[in-house]
Amino acid sequence: MSTRTFRKAVPTDAPTCIDIRARTRENAFSEEELRALGITVDTWSEGIRDGSSPGYVCCVDDQMIGYCFGDRDTGEIVVLALLPEFEGQGIGRALLQRVVDDFRAAGFQRLFLGCSADAAVRSYGFYRHLGWVSTGELDEIGDEILEFRLG
Repeated sequence: MSTRTFRKAVPTDAPTCIDIRARTRENAFSEEELRALGITVDTWSEGIRDGSSPGYVCCVDDQMIGYCFGDRDTGEIVVLALLPEFEGQGIGRALLQRVVDDFRAAGFQRLFLGCSADAAVRSYGFYRHLGWVSTGELDEIGDEILEFRLG
């Protein structure tokens, strides 16, 4: 039987996070595409190290299979990624909840994220099912801004 564990991300997780991001079923980004956005192993590691990009990872039998990260200063959920073979098991929800709980403890009243406005995309229903609500705004890449009120 597989052992599933959740833990806070550490700087040495960054290379695996980048690898997983390229292997997600929807909204995948290759290492090259991330680099073009200014996201590298070094910048990701530094964000974890300095606390500006706090996050959690999920491991199955000590192999990372997913993660969620936020922006400590804004309350944005920056990324939630999971290998396709682990979808539908509550792992994404559990990762997101850990980051939400940390932001709540830090005093945030409102969190936000960018999500596809296409109802056919899994994330569209996923976040709404968990109580995230559209703000009616779009971000710079055309994703819909969703918010989650705390407290």
